[in-house]
Amino acid sequence: MSSYRGQYSGNRSTGIVIPVILVIFVAGIYTMVAGTGAGSAGIILVGAAAVTMIYWSGVLKKIASDSKPVYQKAREQETKNWVYDLIKGEKEVVFVAEVPGPEDKVAVRLVDGTLYVRGSGGFAREVPVEGSGSMQITDFKYRNGVLTLRFS
Repeated sequence: MSSYRGQYSGNRSTGIVIPVILVIFVAGIYTMVAGTGAGSAGIILVGAAAVTMIYWSGVLKKIASDSKPVYQKAREQETKNWVYDLIKGEKEVVFVAEVPGPEDKVAVRLVDGTLYVRGSGGFAREVPVEGSGSMQITDFKYRNGVLTLRFS
């Protein structure tokens, strides 16, 4: 699973894009006004458009700089809140955990000592199971959101 770890810098993109859009918009209004021959009324309209665009470009820059993605923190929080029980016996291991979704959406694999659990809504977890190199899943039960597995 990949996760977003870098810092988002909205200033780089909005620092250039918004002034360019401002210039194109004002130039478009000036071209339309000059074509009609409105004179001083046209200059007033272009000035009003320029002031409006300057105001809104400042608002857009502030919105872009205030909103930073928090993908990593949300994913870490989800992982920290997930609790499971791994009960090791002499010949078998029992795994119990809450997994979201209906039974047909729950998938479980035991590969090279790692238990892969998937549920609905993008739920996916990996659990290391020590000493399970030659073990296989012998029992799978899923009732009311609780998954119970037995390895032997």
